[in-house]
Amino acid sequence: MPSSDPPTVAETTPSSDSPAASQVQEKPQGKNGEVKPVTATDAPATGETKLSNAELKKQAKAEKAARRQQALAEKQSGAPQVTIAAVPGPQQKTEQQKGAKGQHKRGASTSVDVRTLPVRGAPAVPAIPAQPKKEDKTVEFFRHLYKQRTSTIAGASKEVHPAVLALGLQMSNYTICGSCARLVATLQAFKRVIETYTTPRGTSLTRHLTSHVLSPQIEYLSSCRPMSISMGNAIRWLKLEVSKVDISTPDSEAKENLCDAIDRFIQERVTFADQVIATSAADKIREGDVIMTFAKSSIVQRSLVEAHNAGKKFRVIVVDSRPLHEGKHMAAALVTLGLEVKYCLINGLSHNIQDVTKVMLGAHAMLSNGRLYSRVGTALVAMEANDADKPVLVLCETIKFTERVALDSIVHNEIAPADELVISGGALEKWGDVKKLQLCNPMYDVTPAEYIQMIVTESGNVPPTSVPVLHRLGNESQG
Repeated sequence: MPSSDPPTVAETTPSSDSPAASQVQEKPQGKNGEVKPVTATDAPATGETKLSNAELKKQAKAEKAARRQQALAEKQSGAPQVTIAAVPGPQQKTEQQKGAKGQHKRGASTSVDVRTLPVRGAPAVPAIPAQPKKEDKTVEFFRHLYKQRTSTIAGASKEVHPAVLALGLQMSNYTICGSCARLVATLQAFKRVIETYTTPRGTSLTRHLTSHVLSPQIEYLSSCRPMSISMGNAIRWLKLEVSKVDISTPDSEAKENLCDAIDRFIQERVTFADQVIATSAADKIREGDVIMTFAKSSIVQRSLVEAHNAGKKFRVIVVDSRPLHEGKHMAAALVTLGLEVKYCLINGLSHNIQDVTKVMLGAHAMLSNGRLYSRVGTALVAMEANDADKPVLVLCETIKFTERVALDSIVHNEIAPADELVISGGALEKWGDVKKLQLCNPMYDVTPAEYIQMIVTESGNVPPTSVPVLHRLGNESQG
């Protein structure tokens, strides 16, 4: 008596392509109980009509589509399933017989009616939760300014000199931060690169040094932090000096000449320039003045020290802002030298501006349209000073002049990592988990020329409209 339980294992009938299927299909009993084989040549006793080739093809397509649906259902459900072969009917037998004769071999693949049943007692496969899509924290308005900073030497090219690797990390973590400080450190590092350089055989120093040696160094420094305007001007000058080297000059002599040229450039365009500007700016300070400055500028600090050493009595108000708090270091240095200093954050600007007699600001660059490109917050200080009718003096070396023109700080700027704005234990500590919250940390802003009364340079005191003239004269003197 057959069991009422459904079968749990797969049973398959022999394929019509196998020899066993072509020889024996059934085992009927004879007169004496012996088994009489029935071969494929015997006609079926069912009396049913045979399927045509077109009908067999149609049936094969339908079963193929059913198998595809079955596989798709298994993939979506994730439950383990088994296939059960059904007993072939008259039509399948007819097809097997045709396959035995070799008339239609494709019928063997459709001789089994495939069904799927889930295995009893199989453990349920837990559904894998979909990973939530990480929110984009980039501020769309400044998207073109975002750039990943290199903070380690991992992945750096083997052509990068160790001195340049160390400099890049120092600039990335703000150990070397000022525009002129980065310029001097870059030229000093390039000087060491040139000293250790050896011209390969079959080429010349003029053709090989710039493209194959200096370019990887520049590319690595740019990945750590974008080049400052003064660094770009100095690198263009250095490339020009390399191109002037005569091909017939021995390598040792050419390298010595380039190193001497770098020393002269630093001395003339930075050291002497700072000395002239500091002396000129100190002369502008009178007894009893209250000088306001923002963040930290090495040339402003040197000018205040110069005036103090001259015996002038005056007060200094240092305005500062997050996240770098550069003004804190400047205020500490001035207090150590004996100056009377008041330190405040930028939210106290409007209160302290009333006592000020002069505002002295540093510069990252002076643009050709007379605008000042400097640390973010400088424009706010200049605007407040202009509203309070206080004169604004910008102390800037001509190496920081550029032919670029900017009307705002959106087209060109440097976006620092947003995590620098986060204070440990503060409200923004887990800002990355807050939906629809974005932080933007621009490094610089642009001050309109009408807020600036005078620019103090090593070439003299000039109005903002004279910036392109001095920049052109500086390029002509270098050529």
